[in-house]
Amino acid sequence: MDHTNVVCLKHCFYSTTSTNELFLNLVMEYVPETMYRVLKHYSNMNQRMPLIYVKLYTYQMTILRFRRSQVFRGLAYMHTLSGVCHKDLKPQNVLVDPLTHQVKICDFGSAKVLVKGEANISYICSRFYRAPELIFGATEYTTSIDIWSPLFPRENAVDQLVEIIKVLGTPTREEIRCMNPNYTDFRFPQIKAHPWHKVCFHLTLVVPRGPTICCLAARCVYHSC
Repeated sequence: MDHTNVVCLKHCFYSTTSTNELFLNLVMEYVPETMYRVLKHYSNMNQRMPLIYVKLYTYQMTILRFRRSQVFRGLAYMHTLSGVCHKDLKPQNVLVDPLTHQVKICDFGSAKVLVKGEANISYICSRFYRAPELIFGATEYTTSIDIWSPLFPRENAVDQLVEIIKVLGTPTREEIRCMNPNYTDFRFPQIKAHPWHKVCFHLTLVVPRGPTICCLAARCVYHSC
């Protein structure tokens, strides 16, 4: 892959250990910080990240003066041009250059080219970043699982799902079948969704559940709040 918001592979080589174990070594471009460490820095000081840095890390001005999310630009390239699903996108896997404020997606250890009709592992992604269809155990999903937000930190998958329902409302049978046709336990309390029109429309693009309604990265690239 070759994109300004995806970490660049410079070289690769094989090496063996004293026990003749074979290892593949990947040499990547050096980017000194991660989004997690940047956020942790301000959290430790009990401060919010300055708005100017939020804008610098989130958006990148182009010649045409469009605001384009750097992470979404990288995902749009991966999903549409390379067909690659990252499957483990989180702050630890987003690199940040503190000098240029350029953002790069890294760590493709769980990444896969998704093939329609081919089963995949559902127990993937760190818990706080798992899309609802993964929590429902779906094995046929799309690259839309990369478009999700860590808004609901809980101890396990059940608690995670409960918190999602509290905000997005109870999923319909059709939505559940869309996420996982084999899921038969529909016993959920009926909870109405929060009125999303009161918040930034971009959030409604990122948070909707389900592989067919979850926003494509390319749409998020060209949308601004």
